[in-house]
Amino acid sequence: MTSTSSNPDPTTPQFAGYVSHEDLLTCIHCGLCTSSCPTYLETGNENDGPRGRIHLMRGIEEQRIELTEKARRHLDLCLDCRSCETACPSGVQYGQLIESFRNSDHQKQLANDPDHKESWFDKYILRDLFTNRHRLERILWPTRLMQWLKLDRVIDATGIVKLLPTPLQRMHRMLPKLKPYESPLPERIDAHERPARRKVGLFLGCVADGMFRSLHWATVRVLQEAGCDVIVPHAQSCCGAMDYHSGHTDVALQRARTNIEAFKTAGVEVILVNVAGCGAMLKEYGHLTQYSAGDADDLNQFAGQIRDINEFLSELNIEPPGGPLPVRAVYQDACHLRHAQQIESQPRELLRKIPGLEIVSIPEANICCGAAGSYNLVEPDMSDRLGNRKLDHILEQNPDVIVSANVGCSLQLQALLKQRKLKIPVLHPVELIDASQRKLSLEELKQ
Repeated sequence: MTSTSSNPDPTTPQFAGYVSHEDLLTCIHCGLCTSSCPTYLETGNENDGPRGRIHLMRGIEEQRIELTEKARRHLDLCLDCRSCETACPSGVQYGQLIESFRNSDHQKQLANDPDHKESWFDKYILRDLFTNRHRLERILWPTRLMQWLKLDRVIDATGIVKLLPTPLQRMHRMLPKLKPYESPLPERIDAHERPARRKVGLFLGCVADGMFRSLHWATVRVLQEAGCDVIVPHAQSCCGAMDYHSGHTDVALQRARTNIEAFKTAGVEVILVNVAGCGAMLKEYGHLTQYSAGDADDLNQFAGQIRDINEFLSELNIEPPGGPLPVRAVYQDACHLRHAQQIESQPRELLRKIPGLEIVSIPEANICCGAAGSYNLVEPDMSDRLGNRKLDHILEQNPDVIVSANVGCSLQLQALLKQRKLKIPVLHPVELIDASQRKLSLEELKQ
């Protein structure tokens, strides 16, 4: 473990104020979480596991351990995948602990150095570009043209990309083969049957709408078939996860208010999300009440309306789609679905409704693929190690298709497949249901 400092001066406050000391004490140090932690599995370092990180946070909070760059590095290496929460017998809310600590650390650093500026990549790429679906859509137009003209292959062959800063090299590598442009969703799409069974809202997200709009259209078609009217408020914003995870809680709170207001007049029973990372953030808007108690009722009410699309379709018990899809599929559990939202069986139940589709299991199904939001851009080494570990397990099963319910995981796996020159499609469960309903073949899905 990181070395401890001498006992604090008795005149100093008892706690440092990073995170709730009472919440830190919920950990009983049993260690059952360590075997579920991706970074611990890779490094074997106790400081890189949940138990070790809680020990560090507690020591820092009790002012027994100094928050050095070395200690901060162990905490920063955490993916916040929350696999440890699923393994924990004591119900420790590790995700809330690490996020609160990071946010407090960010605020303290700003207070100690008011002139501190975040990196250009964090500000202009992660928080200004990736959180704005309209801006992202505009910047993807030249990318689509580049791919259509096959200039991306020329760029790769010449090695020009290596002249770019490392984060931009990673972005280029993570860029998927973009599908043909599809128009934005209208604000209302009616069910095929009347009267409709349900009236639901659809959350668009940012990267999801910019790069994977075909997933939104597939989601709408499946919901129409299930008898649902779909409302898509155009005033909705980013979920706020990128800002919240980087310590900008004020911006995250403002985005939450924007989303609450956008859906307030929609008159929907539930708000559906087809991206696990966004869904986890939206369901936990209640955590933002610590920064604005006056918004507590709105935040908690909104969070209570959020449903993952797999969760909702399973509850709705949709009719099995008619078209056969005789494929061998590996379902890859997205961490923010399996661990943060505790949704594991529902996607598999939906996939089993598809005639001819075979689901095969993989070892370490609960271990993160290394995507973790922006982690694969800011922690490339660990991200690649975990991604290749996951992909090795997947390829052992010789799948025709890989299924994932999170666009971040899809981007990660597609990039690694491209690196190995493998052409295995990575699709969302809803895209396969939609394909079966439309009686498409796997070859048509690949296009």
